[in-house]
Amino acid sequence: MRFPFPLVFTVLCLAGCGGEKAPQPRAVPLVEAAPVTSRTFTDRLEAIGTALANEQVVLSAPVTDRITSINFADGGFVNKGQVIATLATGQQQAALAAAEAQALQAKQQLERIQSLQTRGFATASSLDQQLALANAARASADQVRASISDRVIRAPFAGWVSLRTVSPGAIVSAGTAIATVSDVSRIKLDFTIPETRLSSISAGQSIQAISAAWPDRPYNGTIATIDPVIDPATRAVRVRAILPNPDRTLKPGMLLTVSVASRQRQSLALPELAIVGDGEERFVFLLEGRKVKRVKVDTGIRQSGQVEILGGLQAGQTVVTEGVVKLTDGATVRLAGDKPAASSKPAG
Repeated sequence: MRFPFPLVFTVLCLAGCGGEKAPQPRAVPLVEAAPVTSRTFTDRLEAIGTALANEQVVLSAPVTDRITSINFADGGFVNKGQVIATLATGQQQAALAAAEAQALQAKQQLERIQSLQTRGFATASSLDQQLALANAARASADQVRASISDRVIRAPFAGWVSLRTVSPGAIVSAGTAIATVSDVSRIKLDFTIPETRLSSISAGQSIQAISAAWPDRPYNGTIATIDPVIDPATRAVRVRAILPNPDRTLKPGMLLTVSVASRQRQSLALPELAIVGDGEERFVFLLEGRKVKRVKVDTGIRQSGQVEILGGLQAGQTVVTEGVVKLTDGATVRLAGDKPAASSKPAG
């Protein structure tokens, strides 16, 4: 059975028209907004520092001789003046006995001549000669005592000693290290800064240091000294800070990240998510009613999730803080709590 062509064409057109769907309207984006407020921003100077002991000395053998005793434990604490080690003193003790005997004899002879001189039986020259002999004998004995004292090695200050590397009975030569004593009750932290930042630091200024060994624990201290001489090769100046170290967690030789708070100021601030980057420029979406306006802003430093606003906005203005990626200039938005816009239905 054949259908007339006009009838077929009409049916197809009606079928096609009935299958088309009207485009759905775009949903109004939901955003969050907040007023522009001010907060404190702090300029910080970052550097890398090396930890040094408050006091540290390497105790070495003054002469070549045999070690007779070691009086410290590995890593132990020693008091000021405590004997660390002793070297053999047998020959020196014998020499001291002989020197003391000569000094005693010279002293007794001097007393006899003094007695004779008061009675007129000794000349002044003989008295002077014997006095010189007595002084020489006493000086000789003192010299031997000093030699014996040099063979007794003592801690010059209280601190913690290093691991022991020598044993009693060993023959050591002059200059051989016996122990290292370190006072780590506080730490000297040395770091360098460029000469261009010299005006931003001063003695007594607070610093904060972080060690890789204790990343979650900041150490607070103060700048003690600024080197008066700038290194002409690096154009940097050396700074020394002092950090309390009562629990001895900081060790000499550690590298620490140093942060120095140099200047504080009050500035306008916005959350980082509110800032839109476009090349070198920065923008925000200013809320005006329920429409947004794209506004260029000048930004400063970032700190604790906030961005310093140097220009382009005023305190109290409301800015979109979340949802900026969905926005264009002049777009309509809705906030939490707004009723959703009624969607229009396509005509039938």
